[in-house]
Amino acid sequence: MERRSSKPAINRTLVVAVFTLGLALRAAAQDAHPAGVRLKRTVLVSIPDRKLAVMENDTVIATFPVAIGAASTPSPTGEFKVINRVSSPTYYHSGKVIPTGKDNPLGTRWLGLSEKGYGIHGTNTPQSVGHAASHGCIRLRNRDVEKLFTMLRMGDFVEIRGERDDETAEIFGGAAPNSVVAAAQASVVAGGQ
Repeated sequence: MERRSSKPAINRTLVVAVFTLGLALRAAAQDAHPAGVRLKRTVLVSIPDRKLAVMENDTVIATFPVAIGAASTPSPTGEFKVINRVSSPTYYHSGKVIPTGKDNPLGTRWLGLSEKGYGIHGTNTPQSVGHAASHGCIRLRNRDVEKLFTMLRMGDFVEIRGERDDETAEIFGGAAPNSVVAAAQASVVAGGQ
């Protein structure tokens, strides 16, 4: 009859071992990334490339083609923050109000920027993506802006660059303009005359 008590002791030992291992794994995971904290995300928009990259601690995790501001209504350049996020936005412009739906120029999502009146949003004209066609905002196809929307939070940084540089060339492909060499060649030609 004493044998019956040894089986529950083994089960208790196993439960305590599994529980202890679980606590150790949870503590290790919390040291790596504390609960509720995610890695820093930044959006880089290249106007010349007409592309957007999402970066997490300087690593590109996604890229999307975009439409940029038309020549008469260019996209702003500089550093901004995401200040609001709206799913199924309503469009308000010059007395026009267009509710959410297939005719809404903002598409299915809006990420408002700290530059008043500008944002990153979807579109009801997906053929405009890849062109200079917006009123200054950055447009994505609805399926792309829906993915982007899940990746960004209020307070995330957005940098819109008007010129290519080494970083945008590395991220989006192609070569950066070689203005230093061009400037040096110009001074040699000017000095030789």
